[in-house]
Amino acid sequence: MAITDAKKVDYLWKKIGYGATKTDTNANKLAPNEAIASPLLLRGDKTWNQASSIPAVLPGSSSGVVTVYPTSNPNETTADATATANRTWKTGLTDWIPPEFGSTYQVKVYIHTSGDAAGATGGDQVFATGSGNNDEWFFDYQSGVLHFIGANLPDGVSFTGKSVYISGGRYTGTIGLQNNVANTGDITFTGSTISAPSNADMTFDNSGTGSYIFEGTTSLTIPTGTTAERPTAQEGIIRFNTETGQYEVSQDGSTYTNLRTDADAADVSKDIFSGDGSTQSFTMSITPTDENTIVVYVDGVMQEPDQNYTISGTTIDFGEAAHDGARIVVMHGFAD
Repeated sequence: MAITDAKKVDYLWKKIGYGATKTDTNANKLAPNEAIASPLLLRGDKTWNQASSIPAVLPGSSSGVVTVYPTSNPNETTADATATANRTWKTGLTDWIPPEFGSTYQVKVYIHTSGDAAGATGGDQVFATGSGNNDEWFFDYQSGVLHFIGANLPDGVSFTGKSVYISGGRYTGTIGLQNNVANTGDITFTGSTISAPSNADMTFDNSGTGSYIFEGTTSLTIPTGTTAERPTAQEGIIRFNTETGQYEVSQDGSTYTNLRTDADAADVSKDIFSGDGSTQSFTMSITPTDENTIVVYVDGVMQEPDQNYTISGTTIDFGEAAHDGARIVVMHGFAD
């Protein structure tokens, strides 16, 4: 036996009109009573990409991605002058949240004196299933348009000097996939930015022998910050210190060391002195930042700090005089 047209229409009515799955005949289960969601496919530029932030229950007031029109201050619609009198009413607002997100998002509809939204609940409330007089209404949640779709207008209700008021919630979050926000565990993807929770590590592990490859012809930017903003040192750290203008690494997990660059090499200079068998202290041309920034040779033999010489300001003292004619070379300016 062929599927009856009535069942086909009921399927379309529930699917298109309510975003719901047909599970029974209209006689046994009206469209507003179907509980299994079956959303229609939407265009990417119309996608509610923060739909996961819509709470299961309509909030009492506007919050997050939901703007609420409460029963105490519902939206006052305007009659569609191109339609049969009082048949269609426009909110002028789109993206109302349908009941597939939760039954409390089913809009409430009141007919009340025009210009008195605060008193709308004191008027006539009309229901989607009608009053038993073939006076049902249907609300298009995408366009924000209410249409009295039954054979009759609401039974016993006068529209003279009155408006239709809609109470419900609208999605007012980000629209469109181009600004997509997705959550994968604790990692958040926002556009082209990947973020971890505050103060949390972000670990990339290929669990194999492959390499991490960054392709392109531009550059790789590493973390930057001042000395005070250094993270807790651990082996393998590399960063750029904006205070010192140096790239720095932590090799041993406890201290930071500057990486030597071409600019550092250009700053290296040297003092040359000659031993005379009696002079043990010499004045250098600069004051080293510390003993690790200089290298000292006597006749080509590297000298050991503290053992062979000491430094105080611009003075280098060898403790005992080098022999007459000794060539003393002090190279300083190395990055520490």
